[in-house]
Amino acid sequence: MWGRLHSLGQDLAANQDDTMVRRVAVIGAGSSGLVATKCCLDEGLEPTCFERSEDIGGLWRFTDKADRGRVSVYRSVISNTSKEMSCFSDFPFPEDFPSFLPHNLFLEYFRMYAQHFQLLRHIRFKTTVISVRKRPDFATSGQWDVVTEAEGTQESHVFDAVMVCAGNFQQPHLPLASFPGIETRFRGQYFHSLEYKDAAAFQGKRVLVVGIGNTGCDIAVDMSRVAAKVFLSARSSTWVFSRVANHGFPWDMLNTTRFNHFLEWLLPSAVMKRIRIWKTNSWFNHEIYGLASAKSSNFNFIINEELPFCMLSGTIVLKSNVKEFTETSAVFEDGTTEENIDVVIFATGYNFSFSFLEESICNPLKNNSTLYKCIFPPQLERPTLAVIGLIKLTGSVMVGSEIQARWVTGVFAGAYKLPPSSKMMAEVSKKQLPVKRNLPEKQNSRLNFISYTSEIASCAGVKPSVLRLLLTNPRLALAVFFGPCTSYQYRLMGRGQWSGAGAAILTQWQRVLKPLRTRVLEDSASSYSWRWLGLLALPMALVVGFLLSKCPKLGWAPRAGLLF
Repeated sequence: MWGRLHSLGQDLAANQDDTMVRRVAVIGAGSSGLVATKCCLDEGLEPTCFERSEDIGGLWRFTDKADRGRVSVYRSVISNTSKEMSCFSDFPFPEDFPSFLPHNLFLEYFRMYAQHFQLLRHIRFKTTVISVRKRPDFATSGQWDVVTEAEGTQESHVFDAVMVCAGNFQQPHLPLASFPGIETRFRGQYFHSLEYKDAAAFQGKRVLVVGIGNTGCDIAVDMSRVAAKVFLSARSSTWVFSRVANHGFPWDMLNTTRFNHFLEWLLPSAVMKRIRIWKTNSWFNHEIYGLASAKSSNFNFIINEELPFCMLSGTIVLKSNVKEFTETSAVFEDGTTEENIDVVIFATGYNFSFSFLEESICNPLKNNSTLYKCIFPPQLERPTLAVIGLIKLTGSVMVGSEIQARWVTGVFAGAYKLPPSSKMMAEVSKKQLPVKRNLPEKQNSRLNFISYTSEIASCAGVKPSVLRLLLTNPRLALAVFFGPCTSYQYRLMGRGQWSGAGAAILTQWQRVLKPLRTRVLEDSASSYSWRWLGLLALPMALVVGFLLSKCPKLGWAPRAGLLF
């Protein structure tokens, strides 16, 4: 009996400790930091956001020159995910904004968001976080000593919890040792893509871009408009998607659906890979272009509808991995050489670095795979430190950051409870994957957007139930299951429910079409409506019937439970 009372006392003490969080330090005022600050306010917490620059926006705040210690986008950047798939779940983009956004409109959206939810009063600009250290009584209090610096003056603070929102882009990864001759023999200019802002300075140059990720391809395409020749060096196979999908709709709104996700779970992975390759090659044959073949082991993809045309027109030439550099040329592993190279741009990613964290936390934190649910360091005695936005998804990281922040602030407020540290560490060890050397981008390999956001939404109790919706609002259920998996779905029920979520889902296609309605043809069809969803009623009924018949057998393990 005494043992049971002691155990009960420990549980009650733990629950009381979990509710003690009040003051929260948020590090960074980019997209992750803004939504983290807002989520703290939603839970009744007191956030203080520290931003080392003079404004919000993070990497989306473009500057003409590379600011030391701050990563920002290049002038020509356009978002890879559409506005409806990228917005915060209770604040849609304005309907007159285009579906894919340049940096200035993204920054304008952040300003509107910050103003609407009155976030600026909680942000301290031009303030750098120097160190975050556990207090001596951390095992019982969970508190942190945070040292900041502003205008040369350091200040110490005590916070009950810390949310690190500095994101994926920390220190540029420049593996010069892997490219013999670049430092000792090459006479041209070379730099990391971090320093690239626009193509104007490279008129008439012969440029080599190393790296075939989204950034490398964007820069190569941008350069191709002014450069004499652009060479793009790739060390791995890559599949190319266009932002413009069937009938001109945004690619992610057509592809990122719960129905498609269910098919991926239902069908064997080999079959799904064949379907992806067939669908991707239906646009252009990747093997002919030297980008990828059906035998490629991975399905790494980028978003760039201009790259194939640039290759077709000869303004971009695809090359293999660089073997070495001479004074004026680049020698490639396939034995070919390109002469008279003027500029080399290394689009080789970024290294993880949170130098302000103490070594006991930072050393095990090699990448997001060492974090519980890619958020919590599992070895801490108290779960009062969370890393927000250190993820790479097949969809918008903004949406992933928001669902992370909602769960984390709920944990801080005592609404949710984490498993014991031992269980979290066991789960992390089980899910860790081997990391390839010299490939920092693989350290944060892409996670399936719906799988990950639904997993965190389940932890927060806000994942939508399609079956429940089917009984109460069939039209909305069809839109949730067959339509794009937009962030509004995570505001339909549970903690933080938003009354406008259903209407936002049912009008999301209208906001896609609105900026295109600048010229209406006299003989055009009537405006877009949801009548087409009626055609899906029969397959929906069949799918639901199948699931209901199999539920007792399947038990709806997390793999399938992502839908329901």
